[in-house]
Amino acid sequence: MPSRSPSVLQRARRVRALVFDVDGVLTDGHLWYSRRGEELKVFFARDGFSIRLAQREGLLVAILTGRVTPALRARVADLGIPSELVVEGSTDKRRDLKLLARRMNLPLSQVAYVGDDLPDLPALTVAGLAGCPADATVEVRSSCHLVCRSRGGAGVARELVQTVLRAQGRWNAIVASWRAGTAAEGYFARERGAKHDNA
Repeated sequence: MPSRSPSVLQRARRVRALVFDVDGVLTDGHLWYSRRGEELKVFFARDGFSIRLAQREGLLVAILTGRVTPALRARVADLGIPSELVVEGSTDKRRDLKLLARRMNLPLSQVAYVGDDLPDLPALTVAGLAGCPADATVEVRSSCHLVCRSRGGAGVARELVQTVLRAQGRWNAIVASWRAGTAAEGYFARERGAKHDNA
């Protein structure tokens, strides 16, 4: 369970958008290349489910990364994240986080950002809720409101989503609906629709 200090809870209650770095946050930070030089990435299914759950609950989800890779574009399409909410090749993450906030028509105080290394610090300093994986650099961990218990690529998105939805009083009802079997039909119907739209 991630930190639930009063400061984190207060900030999480205001969050309306989640913005994720990729390498070291949605992945474990390792870079894999095929024999043909294609970059491969490994994503965690539980993180993907949580991102879709957040979207279903009305939270906006965006991506902000310094790298440009086809593997990421495939994952973004799978998760149904709109292209206008994906910034690749960022050289100034503070500037680009502000750009994403404008595109979402939200103040930065309602935006959570999760990063893991020095290039993320400019964005983390202006985000309403700054988060990082357990294995983020020391400098990043000391700058964040929320330090997750999960390492990069192993549940960081899940912890952020759960923290925000708990703080907003929605998590228990979500769990209860899955336990009762009333959530699955609508969720998987939406998943099938998203896959059809992206086909």
